[in-house]
Amino acid sequence: MGRLDDIRHTFRDLTEGLDVKDVHGSFRRDTVRAYGVLGRGRLDRPEPRGFFGRWWFRTQVLFLGLSSKLSPPRRLLFLVCIALTLWGLVDLPGDGVGPLAGRSPLGLAVAGLVLLLALELADRVLVRDELEVARELQRELMPARAPELDGYSFAFSYRTANTIGGDYYDFLPAGDGRLGLIVGDASGHGIAAGLVMAIAHSALRVAIDLDPSPAAVMDLVNRALYRSGGPRAFMTLFYGLLDPASGRLDYACSGHPYPLLRRADGVVVELGAGSLPLGLRPGVEPAQGSELFSPGDLLVMYTDGVPETLDGAGNAFGFDRLGNEAAAGGAAPVVHARILSALERFAASAPLVDDRSLLIISRGRERDA
Repeated sequence: MGRLDDIRHTFRDLTEGLDVKDVHGSFRRDTVRAYGVLGRGRLDRPEPRGFFGRWWFRTQVLFLGLSSKLSPPRRLLFLVCIALTLWGLVDLPGDGVGPLAGRSPLGLAVAGLVLLLALELADRVLVRDELEVARELQRELMPARAPELDGYSFAFSYRTANTIGGDYYDFLPAGDGRLGLIVGDASGHGIAAGLVMAIAHSALRVAIDLDPSPAAVMDLVNRALYRSGGPRAFMTLFYGLLDPASGRLDYACSGHPYPLLRRADGVVVELGAGSLPLGLRPGVEPAQGSELFSPGDLLVMYTDGVPETLDGAGNAFGFDRLGNEAAAGGAAPVVHARILSALERFAASAPLVDDRSLLIISRGRERDA
């Protein structure tokens, strides 16, 4: 039993505490994802029926997909390794003359594949290092701390599904003591979404300096995204212009999940209406409105990664749960912590599939805060 316990401890150390079931699930998810990536452009036609037909089809997809993703020299090395493997499997030892004299083809194939794996891993490490730098730069585009406004409290959090995310939030001064409240979600995930977010970040700062009114800001950001080129450069966005003294909140919403305004009496109001994201057309017609942010009120802004958080069975957290958590009372830090706790309990060990941003602002202090 001592040796078996040592093996178990070693396994847990190597897998960072995962058990066999977790490792199996991780490999299963990675295999499905890899098959989808390698099979791009080759999975348009249906798979053949029958075990051997499916096996041969999937083998072709993986072989051709992997070969096409390698550089030409590494592709040649991969093909040579495959040829050596087949040579070894049919028991044709290299015991004659030439470079294979006295060498096992299978051994050479393994050595070649290990070299190929090492080269690919080195590339991946370099890419990961560059992505980490990009991630730090992206983090610097978003506020590290909340603004200080008398009578208001803020709480916010941000999680990415990939190294680089497409969610964006900010608090920008808008002149005359006003504050711009921003939350958006760029199309897609990863690097492409991060680039769209960076474009929006720059455009928003310029737009608010020129004219902080919601209509003007949305128009300038829309034109910046539309002119950046390509149908993928679009973004959902909510922009609110808050006057802290009066509590007046003018806002515009383009394709973004509606923020929730919880009144002091517990009534929850949605801010927004159906509209297209920014960047899809030359002109934009966002949903606009104005509300009075009174003492005791609370505003919940978020991206779609919050209600679309999935549990292990694929069920979504949903807008109703989010609304119920917001309506339960408390100031911004209390509600923020309660929603995050509800999300963690709901998702359990399910992986995060989308970026998730949550920003909450409350005015005044409630007795239960």
